[in-house]
Amino acid sequence: MNRQLALYLVIAIVIALLPAVGAYPIFIMKIMCYALFACAFNLLLAYTGLLSFGHAAFLGGAAYATGHSLAVWGFPTLLGLLFGTGVAAILGLVMGALAIRRSGIYFAMITLAMAQMIFFYFLQAPFTHGEDGLQGIPRGSIFGIDLSNDLNLYYLVLIIFAFGFMVCWRTVNSPFGQVLKALRENEDRAVSLGYDVARFKLLVFVISATLAGLAGATKSLVFVSATLSDATWQMSGLVILMTLIGGLGTFLGPVLGALIVVVLENKVGEFGHFLTQLTGIGWFRVLGESVTMVIGLIFILCVMLFRRGIIGEILHRYGTRKATA
Repeated sequence: MNRQLALYLVIAIVIALLPAVGAYPIFIMKIMCYALFACAFNLLLAYTGLLSFGHAAFLGGAAYATGHSLAVWGFPTLLGLLFGTGVAAILGLVMGALAIRRSGIYFAMITLAMAQMIFFYFLQAPFTHGEDGLQGIPRGSIFGIDLSNDLNLYYLVLIIFAFGFMVCWRTVNSPFGQVLKALRENEDRAVSLGYDVARFKLLVFVISATLAGLAGATKSLVFVSATLSDATWQMSGLVILMTLIGGLGTFLGPVLGALIVVVLENKVGEFGHFLTQLTGIGWFRVLGESVTMVIGLIFILCVMLFRRGIIGEILHRYGTRKATA
């Protein structure tokens, strides 16, 4: 456990130093937001066995709530972030209360249905500005630190990401986390031991929704906008891919998965054009423009070659995987 914490500290220091070596702050902040989103989803699926197809509702809902509170109501930045995260927690409480009594495909379909209802509400609600999205969200300042400066915002996002990551880690490495694993492995036995299964499921669902909302609220500050793309079912599918590609049930797997997906979204088009120019084969240009196709191919390769995800397979092969890895 001490090695794990030391590794996470080293990674945090490396991330903190990236702007100093020329990394683009907005790009890294986007990765951190998606990584926190994936960690929140991983907490629910890997340690409870609940597959949610509605997590985009929390990401998008928090982004809209934060953006509206800052741009229209004039909330201070910190209060706006808390408000957006709180809205996601309330959405999680409502959705979870309706869904947790079911399991398997029924749970997944209920979360998907409710997330689609929320999406269509965002599509038609005046405050979201429909397909145009909520633009020009002011970043403001926190404790006198001007967040219009990308570097200042970068370190705030790093603190938020580290906080969310450690919440996931502490949740799993606690008596509460052990109960969650018991529910995942054998729910009937947990019931026979006297645990209130529904209460534990609802609580972890709300925690996961809250962290996903924190990611969405932070993302709205990074891009000074909130759009419908954050609340679509495709986003819910994307976070599943991030988690599975990186390694379900690992802490660093969702982070790596988010890194891979964001890099592909931003760089695969350029790579496709480069290969077209290099080889003269026009198919590479089409491949480069079809990011979802490339992500799908990578997912197929991971399923075939890395059944545990990239990080999970590495830990398994080298015999270093732990129960809470």
